[in-house]
Amino acid sequence: MAKTGYFSRIFSPSPVTPLQQHMEKVVACVEELIPYFEAVMRQDWDEAGAVQGRIVALEHEADDIKNELRRHLPSSLFMPVDRRDVLNILDLQDHIANRAKDISGLILGRRMALPESLHDSFGTFLARCIDAARQAKSAIEELDELVATGFRGDEVKLVTEQIEKLHITEQETDRLQVELRAGLYAIEKDLPPVDVMFIYEMLKWTGDLADAAQSAGNRLQLMLAK
Repeated sequence: MAKTGYFSRIFSPSPVTPLQQHMEKVVACVEELIPYFEAVMRQDWDEAGAVQGRIVALEHEADDIKNELRRHLPSSLFMPVDRRDVLNILDLQDHIANRAKDISGLILGRRMALPESLHDSFGTFLARCIDAARQAKSAIEELDELVATGFRGDEVKLVTEQIEKLHITEQETDRLQVELRAGLYAIEKDLPPVDVMFIYEMLKWTGDLADAAQSAGNRLQLMLAK
């Protein structure tokens, strides 16, 4: 009953509010990767497991909002935004939370230690990937104002600048990922081959956080152009 009441409050003819609330939950999920990796680098697996539990719980909460939005999303032509745009952005946001859960599950399942020589560079890489998700959230938070102004005026300029900033951050994460892969390549002969394979996969998944955030920004930019 409480859950029904909650969703009846957040859902309205406009899907913007639940989309924003979904992204808020997604970013909360991704931000938990910071204390998670701090525990992993200390090889404190009990703490890592506790943080991973929070990541999973937040991802499930995001899924609840996602599923309710899909079920209640009107097909009316009179919606303030295109239904396909909403679903595309929702799927990209969902991918960010899923990747956070995937990353934490992979490492915890294998108790996979990141080589100490990569700790600092990986911390920088992770922080910038999370920054990309936060920047996408900031842009999505302006969607209700964009709707209110009919996608015109100063609000469009503000969101365009936010998306451009997001693109710069994503490009930086690409560069950092290349540097990390080079660093791993330089030491991989000293590591168990299976661990090396999974570390490369983990680096790719971490980069996916920024890629999906940029893609959400791109979709919002297309909405501005319509």
